[in-house]
Amino acid sequence: MTMMNELLRVVPEERLIEWAQTFVRRPSEQTALLEADPAVQSFIGECVQPLLEGLGHRCRRDAMGNLIAEAGPVDAPRAAMLLAYAMTHPASSMKSPFAGELLGGAEPALRGRGVAEQKGALAAAVAAFHAAATSNPRCRLILAVSTAGETGQHKAADSLLGAIDRMPQAAIVAIGSGGKIALANKGRLDVHVEVRGKSSHSSTPWAGVNAIVGAQAVLARLAALDIGDDEHPLLGRATLTPTAIRSYPEATHTIQDRVALTFDRRLLPGQDPLQALHQIEQALAGMPAWAENLPANALQVRAGAFQHPAEIPVDGLFMRCARAGFARMGLADPGTFASHGCVDAGLLVLKGCEASMWGPGEQGMWHTDEERLPVSALVQGAAAYLGFLLAFQDMSA
Repeated sequence: MTMMNELLRVVPEERLIEWAQTFVRRPSEQTALLEADPAVQSFIGECVQPLLEGLGHRCRRDAMGNLIAEAGPVDAPRAAMLLAYAMTHPASSMKSPFAGELLGGAEPALRGRGVAEQKGALAAAVAAFHAAATSNPRCRLILAVSTAGETGQHKAADSLLGAIDRMPQAAIVAIGSGGKIALANKGRLDVHVEVRGKSSHSSTPWAGVNAIVGAQAVLARLAALDIGDDEHPLLGRATLTPTAIRSYPEATHTIQDRVALTFDRRLLPGQDPLQALHQIEQALAGMPAWAENLPANALQVRAGAFQHPAEIPVDGLFMRCARAGFARMGLADPGTFASHGCVDAGLLVLKGCEASMWGPGEQGMWHTDEERLPVSALVQGAAAYLGFLLAFQDMSA
């Protein structure tokens, strides 16, 4: 019996499909409430937790509602973690986003919101954790299901890392990556800029100070900002991109007294988000006045959500476990890539854990109206995760 069949003996393909469908059919969309959204919390507490407890695994929740399940000796010197996510992109214009359809044809596939991004990888992680936990593991195994997934911040990961008794040596950040392993990913800092003016009726613009004119000046100044010529061999250069702009008051025929802008500053491995923020502050501090009689607080800059960049060595522990795991499962050597997006791998790497974004599901399917995941990719993803955990156990012996 091959190791792939060993996985399917513990978690048959039909059950793995059923788990993925169950997860898709329980909406857990991103809202303004972020990790505290009741649907996200109930997805974990009423969907994922009962499934795991029904399999015989004890679960607990931390202060933010993240789920933690552990297996293997408590006093084992080394630990590996699977970090999966509960929150998905909103349904948006997708038709039947929570039907959990199983599409037939030459390549059967699951369709639904989050199946290619978070929920297919979550099903694969549950299967691998369960199969590894029932094989009398000699290392500590941790399955964490984060209340995040779309928030762009490390709050949930920080909370769950504080709730476990040790930092794992290796962690799979279970999210769709086409089955490839991210050797590096950019980090991200949101920078919020607020421009103030003075409102007046638009028939007498000279009576006010138009914050939109100030926003134009900010956009021009930051478009010309040199953020450095550092270039990563896999990720290229850092970027600074305006991503949102709103003006107030939301009224007709009114000179606007406030404009709020958001900029996305992508970070290369080794770059400090606070230094990136300071560079933007310095650039705007020297900006010429765009009007007379500007308010005292005409320009304010503050940091928003951020996530750290990550990089792991091509010959490090993570990749050795991945290659050995793929081989013992009879799978081809894993491909690698570099991601311009990010979740929590950077935080784990910062804390001394080799971590990578990796999982079943094509990134090109994320957030689309036809998000789907081939059943074969789901099964191979679960097998690859299991192979990784078993290889980590062997290397920890």
